[in-house]
Amino acid sequence: MDETNTGPVAGESGYTASSSKPANVDETPLPALDAPWMNASLSPDERAALLLAQMTLAEKIDLVHGEYGPYGFYNAPIPHLGIPALTMADGPTGIHVSNAAVNEGRATALPAPIALAATWDPATAEQYGDLIGNEAEATGHNVFLGPGLDIARVPVFGRLFEALGEDPVLTGRMAAAYIRGVQRHPIVACAKHYNMNTQEQQRMGIDAHVDERTLQEIYTLPFAIVVKEAGLGSAMGAFNATQSTVEAANAGLDQEMPAATYFGDRLVEAIEAGQVSMATLEDKVRRILRTMFALGLFEHPVGIRPFPIQEHGQWARTIASQGIVLLKNRDALLPLSSDALHAVAVIGADADANITGGGSSLVKPTYLLSMVEGIRRRAGAGVQVEYALGVDPLSAADLLPGPPAIPSSVLTPAGSGSDVRGLHAEYWTNPHFAGEPSLVRTDRQVALNLGFFNYPGFNASLLPQTPLEFNNIMSVRWTGSITAPATGDYTLSLTHLGTARLFLDDQRLIDDPGVTLSTQSASVHLVAGEAHTLQIDYAADRPEQGASWIGSDSVSDANEGYGGGGGGGLVGAKVRLGWEHPAEAICPMIQEAAALAARSDVAVVVVRDYNNEDADRPGLTLPNEQDLLVQAVARANPRTIVALATGGAASMPWLDQVPAVLACWYGGQEMGSALASVLFGDSNPSGKLPITFPRSDRETPLSSPEQYPGVNGVAHYSEGLAVGYRGYDQLGLEPLFPFGHGRSYTSFTYADLKVEPKTSEGNSTIQVSFKLTNTGSRVGAEIAQVYLGLPASTGEPSKRLVGWTKVELGPGESREVSVTLDPDAASRPLSYWNVDTNRWEIAPGDYVVYVAASSRDIHLTDTLRV
Repeated sequence: MDETNTGPVAGESGYTASSSKPANVDETPLPALDAPWMNASLSPDERAALLLAQMTLAEKIDLVHGEYGPYGFYNAPIPHLGIPALTMADGPTGIHVSNAAVNEGRATALPAPIALAATWDPATAEQYGDLIGNEAEATGHNVFLGPGLDIARVPVFGRLFEALGEDPVLTGRMAAAYIRGVQRHPIVACAKHYNMNTQEQQRMGIDAHVDERTLQEIYTLPFAIVVKEAGLGSAMGAFNATQSTVEAANAGLDQEMPAATYFGDRLVEAIEAGQVSMATLEDKVRRILRTMFALGLFEHPVGIRPFPIQEHGQWARTIASQGIVLLKNRDALLPLSSDALHAVAVIGADADANITGGGSSLVKPTYLLSMVEGIRRRAGAGVQVEYALGVDPLSAADLLPGPPAIPSSVLTPAGSGSDVRGLHAEYWTNPHFAGEPSLVRTDRQVALNLGFFNYPGFNASLLPQTPLEFNNIMSVRWTGSITAPATGDYTLSLTHLGTARLFLDDQRLIDDPGVTLSTQSASVHLVAGEAHTLQIDYAADRPEQGASWIGSDSVSDANEGYGGGGGGGLVGAKVRLGWEHPAEAICPMIQEAAALAARSDVAVVVVRDYNNEDADRPGLTLPNEQDLLVQAVARANPRTIVALATGGAASMPWLDQVPAVLACWYGGQEMGSALASVLFGDSNPSGKLPITFPRSDRETPLSSPEQYPGVNGVAHYSEGLAVGYRGYDQLGLEPLFPFGHGRSYTSFTYADLKVEPKTSEGNSTIQVSFKLTNTGSRVGAEIAQVYLGLPASTGEPSKRLVGWTKVELGPGESREVSVTLDPDAASRPLSYWNVDTNRWEIAPGDYVVYVAASSRDIHLTDTLRV
């Protein structure tokens, strides 16, 4: 489980077991208590000391561990002392309401934090946090498990969409504003995951090895910023070890969640045996109580109340539109004019659905305005907006390695007509295909990745959920036929864990026990238009595929609070039928989308990835052959716009073939209106990339398996400070789009840089001033970035972000703007970590000041001498 270091400690996400169905929230207020520690005029420390003195050993122990209750993470009240319950909500994309009795489990689904980071606007981040704090309070919570401060070191990191970018200063400053917003309310924010949590692969056991300087300057710095600038209430530890130790357990863990595995009876025994001192226990309790007093939890009991759904939805829309990044706009195709349009094609399997990330951050939205619906509403009655899937919807099966899944449009279920797509599927709850199947249905593809990913509270796919009874040992048989779209040589493959067999025309092509997750393949020659019978037998029969939730005594009761209710496997079935085909083999679904694009004035292709807690993406390639979809649509209509609905970077082999690309991220429940507002120019895009988009999986600062995913359970952070854009600079790698990049429908010039003072003792603020001019014809906002190159003696990368400002200007307007560099700020703009003295220091020498539109688009330079 995740662990917390300071204040009320949160467990993490999925590993919540429940011995009974979650109860409704108890809104009964604690009895009024006339006790010295209830005097709000005293300091939090004074109140905590008074209360601690009255607590028994059992009560102290009770406060340092969770218990199963109506929330994913919960600590019961102690009424006679006036101590309220700790009721924790997962995040950080909004409130993950784990109790379905509360507002039907719904809350405002905000844009993913990576989209928030793309606004580069702390004021927007504070509003984001304020909305979360409001809804946390309204849904009966007083602890919010967010924001995430994990640095986007690994481009395929499965929780990158929950992060705030690859730079520690951007992450820290945006997170500090977010936390200030949350803690305006009687809510304890919980920053996570401390520390070095940069990958989901092997997350329960990976050991992160990093040098001390990198640890301080890159990974710890965001936490230091939020403690100093936001008064952070609590922090959560990570699953991974650091330097071969579980740091959270050895450095001040105060509370264990979700249960009392270690901090219950075992801790009592350790205290009685003298292995743990009473002072250590009381220090933990004092920290928890102090935070609860400081943030008003004693004075504000939890309860349920309505919150303004439409108002919060409009905030979600505003944030989403501000976070959209215009990556490319050749020949000013954008913005569109509805007056000049008759027909618009919207293409993409999930363009009519909630495109979001899976796992504990998943929010059930109060309503949804999809990409298709948003464009349809904004285009108006005079414009025909038609929709085509193009490819099959995505699911957690797209997290499996190997060739892409065979599309449903070349498959026909056994016993069905040619107008039905997919395969006939029969499911058994045993591994032997024995007896009558428990479930019979038509599956679009042979694509399952169950277990953790299949729980309703974690599953971000629009496809029908596989019943939870199949999350354990099971078997399934798919039957039907495959019809090749072109004559040629094909490779059919099965990626699987557990026994799998593939039959084509009754000939067995693959038969493998699937001892580990792997891919087997067979080559065949197929003739266009000829149907071939197909059968796949698969059994999830490996022992680990029946493993139950951690801490669960009953598989059937696992994870009730996250929408479970039967089934309990963490690993579950993993199988995908894939193919490699001739270049001319374009499946019918893509052909249909291209035909729609050809008869439209403009085509908007919505492409997405699939990100989920507990797994990293297999690569940067868009799943389900979406690259082929974009290329086919672009051939059919040169006015093709690609909207990337992703949790991070993606490769773009089609980039030169399309005139316009927008990074829309996971845009929340108002994603459609936000996209439409940018497409039609109601909003001028101002977002900037908070991460680097690499050209390919191979062209990143992580060049070896020792760095990622690690070898023998150890990930070596040998790149040191060369993380993100710093690494691309140091290694001479050319990114697809650099950190900080983002275009506008207008243009800006930079001039007249002044650095004052030019010489500093390193103990006073420095003003970096320059003139910014809007040279275009539209109102627009520019995010001007300031980077600093430290003296060569420090061994720092060539430059690092130290500040920025977001400025809105009218057409032709100029303004002098200034960025302040404070040497004493928590972000340490002039300092480096000296490993010899074990502290931050400012080196004498020349510092190069860069004013830029991105990390690679430098407009002005000057020198500061310290």
